[in-house]
Amino acid sequence: MNRKNRVKILQSLATIAVFSFMWLFYSPALAGQEQGIQENSGFSAAQKLEGRWVRQAGGYVLVLQDIRPDGSLKAFYLNPRNINVHIASWKFEDERLFLYVEMRDVNYPGSNYTLMYRAATDVLWGSYYQAVQKQTMDVSFVRSR
Repeated sequence: MNRKNRVKILQSLATIAVFSFMWLFYSPALAGQEQGIQENSGFSAAQKLEGRWVRQAGGYVLVLQDIRPDGSLKAFYLNPRNINVHIASWKFEDERLFLYVEMRDVNYPGSNYTLMYRAATDVLWGSYYQAVQKQTMDVSFVRSR
């Protein structure tokens, strides 16, 4: 093997070593930055949920407030009286914002909404599980204020 070929091989090995070093040590940091950006964009999107929402069929009201970065929020459900909300949470996944609200009250033993926010139309759309009748139906909510 001549000197010119040895130099090329050593240069190639050095390049591989540098890229390997960068991948091992910088990749986790970049992944952490990317995750932070996604979490921030998810929280920014979730903040848009705050407000009063009216179900298009039936006039039921869902009030969302105090939205937090950890996926929690306060939710109130009115039909027309206040129904106890047991769990309310949001998550940002695959560039989509999801909302889950579960009620536990008289005639609402685990009834729940699983909704997705459609920013283009400012609509919450998804399904409602009516626990007493064990039925699921498509629903949508529009913002009332």
